[in-house]
Amino acid sequence: MAAPPGEYFSVGSQVSCRTCQEQRLQGEVVAFDYQSKMLALKCPSSSGKPNHADILLINLQYVSEVEIINDRTETPPPLASLNVSKLASKARTEKEEKLSQAYAISAGVSLEGQQLFQTIHKTIKDCKWQEKNIVVMEEVVITPPYQVENCKGKEGSALSHVRKIVEKHFRDVESQKILQRSQAQQPQKEATLSS
Repeated sequence: MAAPPGEYFSVGSQVSCRTCQEQRLQGEVVAFDYQSKMLALKCPSSSGKPNHADILLINLQYVSEVEIINDRTETPPPLASLNVSKLASKARTEKEEKLSQAYAISAGVSLEGQQLFQTIHKTIKDCKWQEKNIVVMEEVVITPPYQVENCKGKEGSALSHVRKIVEKHFRDVESQKILQRSQAQQPQKEATLSS
């Protein structure tokens, strides 16, 4: 069924809308759903980054005026194909990571332990929880309170590598704390100097 005039927007067209709150929105049509009256517009990035764009979803039921600035009549280019298996794999991995996080929280693992797990997991994907212990590559076990001396396993490259990651993690955490303290003290010093 063809949409009545003014009720359909071609992908690639430039449109301007005035919302019921008198806000003017303008951009390129990315998508339009006739049944729900939803319009997706691509606008310049609010962050100012040149290679980025904002996508606005507009419910046309809350728009008082729509003006087509430049109607695109030619057929838009075909959509890029999606690698469904890659997307499914990424979704599965994300789900596993979230379940792992949820497990750690429910098991009562300290925030420091959770942060260390995330740091190790960025470098070594074969990392999991076993109760409150972190198990890395089935070779290294890190027990609470998750310090370098709590890394246990057969001496070798795996244990050495995990110890280095743990050591660096706590150095970085300490550096971050020092930086935050100095930034917190800066306004106090400025206030004292201006008094």
